Amino acid sequence: MAPLQSRPHRATMKSMSKTRKPFMPRKQLVVVGNAFERERRAKQAPPKRVMWTRHELGDLLNVYGRMVAAGLWRDYAISDGREAACFSIFRRASEVPLFRIDKIPALHRKQGQYVLRAMDGRVLRRGHDLPALMRFFDRKSLRLVD
Repeated sequence: MAPLQSRPHRATMKSMSKTRKPFMPRKQLVVVGNAFERERRAKQAPPKRVMWTRHELGDLLNVYGRMVAAGLWRDYAISDGREAACFSIFRRASEVPLFRIDKIPALHRKQGQYVLRAMDGRVLRRGHDLPALMRFFDRKSLRLVD
C-alpha cells in the first residue's frame, strides 16, 4: 500500500494563500456555441477591395481581343472598389463606355455577381458564371448585314 500523505500544517497553508494571486484572465473570453456564427460574421464583413482574378481577366481580355481584331472596340478601362469591380469597354477613348461588366460579390447568392450593362446603364444580362455572360458578345457579332 502507498503511504498516506499528511496534510500541511495550518501555518504553511496560510503562507501559501498569501503568496497566490487570484486568477484573472488577460483577455475577455468569448464562448461561441458553434463556429458557423463566427464564419457568418466574417463573411458579412465587406472585403477591402474587389478586383478581378487572373482567370476572370483572361476571359474578359479574350473577348476584348477578338472584338478589337474585328474593329469594333478600341479601348478598355478597369476599376476596383469596395463594393464592385468594373471592366468598361469603349469604341473610342473619349466616349462613354459601350458596355460595362461589373463584379459585385454581394449579389453572389442572389442574382449572380456578374452584371453586363449597356451604354445607358440598362442591365443586359446577369449571371453566376463569367464565361456564360461573355457569350453575349459571340451572339452579337453574328448578325446579318445588308
